[in-house]
Amino acid sequence: MPVNYEEYEQEYLKILADNEILLKDFESWLIDSGLAPKTIKQHCSSINFYINQYLLDTDPVSTEEGMDSGYISMFLGYWFIRKTMFASESYIKRYATSLKKFSKFLYEQNKMTKENYDSILTTIREEMPKWQATLKRYDDPSIESMEDVWGY
Repeated sequence: MPVNYEEYEQEYLKILADNEILLKDFESWLIDSGLAPKTIKQHCSSINFYINQYLLDTDPVSTEEGMDSGYISMFLGYWFIRKTMFASESYIKRYATSLKKFSKFLYEQNKMTKENYDSILTTIREEMPKWQATLKRYDDPSIESMEDVWGY
C-alpha cells in the first residue's frame, strides 16, 4: 500500500497502464474465440469496470492480486450492489460470466494458477444465489435495517 499521495498516484498509473494492455489482449482473445462483437464489448466493459473501478476504488490493487475469489465475492456480493445504480440479478450474472471468461483468459496466458482459477469458478457458482438474495433485500423497500440486508 502506498504511503503518500505521490506513491499512490505512481502505483495507480502503473496499474492503469498494465490494465490497458491486459484489456487489449483480453479483447483479442475473445475475438479469436469467435464471440459476437456485442458480446466482446460487454465482456470488455465489465472487466474494465472491475479492474479499473472496483480494484482501484480505495487503494490501487493490481489485476493479478484482485483476480481472487475474495475480491470477486466482495465485488459481486457487496460493492457492486451498493455502488452501482444498475445492479440487478441479470447484471450480477453478466459480470460473473465476464469474470469467468477473464479468469480463463488469465489462466490460459499463465497469469493465474489452476487453483486460483478453480477457486473463482467455485466461488461464483456457490455464492451466486447469496449475492442475488442480498440484492433483493437491498432493493426491498420494506427492509429498513442494513443489518437485515447484509446479515450482520
